[in-house]
Amino acid sequence: MVKIVENVADSDEPLSFSEPDGGPAPRGTVVLVPGRGERAEVYRRFGTRLSLDAYRVHVVTDPTVDADRVRGQIARAIDDAVRTPPIVLAGSDTGALFTAALVATGEFEPDALILAGLPLAQDPALAAASWDEELDARTTCPTHRGRLSESLVSPGALYGAVPETWLERATMSAIGIPILGLHGRDDPITPLDAVRDAFASAPGAELIGIADARHDVLNNQSHRTVAATIILWLERLRLGRALPAIATLEPLGADVA
Repeated sequence: MVKIVENVADSDEPLSFSEPDGGPAPRGTVVLVPGRGERAEVYRRFGTRLSLDAYRVHVVTDPTVDADRVRGQIARAIDDAVRTPPIVLAGSDTGALFTAALVATGEFEPDALILAGLPLAQDPALAAASWDEELDARTTCPTHRGRLSESLVSPGALYGAVPETWLERATMSAIGIPILGLHGRDDPITPLDAVRDAFASAPGAELIGIADARHDVLNNQSHRTVAATIILWLERLRLGRALPAIATLEPLGADVA
């Protein structure tokens, strides 16, 4: 059984997920920062899935509420990380922007970054007319939609302003570590085409578009594919920052040179 450690019963506190009892030794650590208005509990399914593959996951709290508090949570999570590399900072929505800013300015030096649904400057006119419309912008997964209706997010927060200081500090070209970008191909909050240049400016970035996914790319109907993509990338990262290929598509028939 996956061991889940909750600091307190309040869902607005960090969560930690570790490898199953009697399973393989831990293979690395992922520290995940949620997006605007999201509680750590939003990422229980994500943390559980990665922990089954022996990657320890620490989910902190929303930095738009208290950025200094989250800095402390990240520092403690890294201090508690397993000594087996890699140690990866990850973020979703404004959590992705926050982590990119922390690394670009040298506040933290993880082995790599995972940026999901990276936001850019947001049109102030962008807003949902109803909760159902906001859910549509977030995800197509019926299970996740149901969970979000259980007060795990603050309605309307997804349309709040993206912090200008984070946008200024998150200079992607200044990030020299590997970056895995994950973005919904149908993201209505930050369209995929809008973030291509940002990832292209980072020397070690890969950007993966997820078909039929909205803004909450870690929690869409394709969450198994997203988790598998992350695990495959983490396994490559364990071999070094050059991310050597492990599985390759071999030519067949007339394609064989």
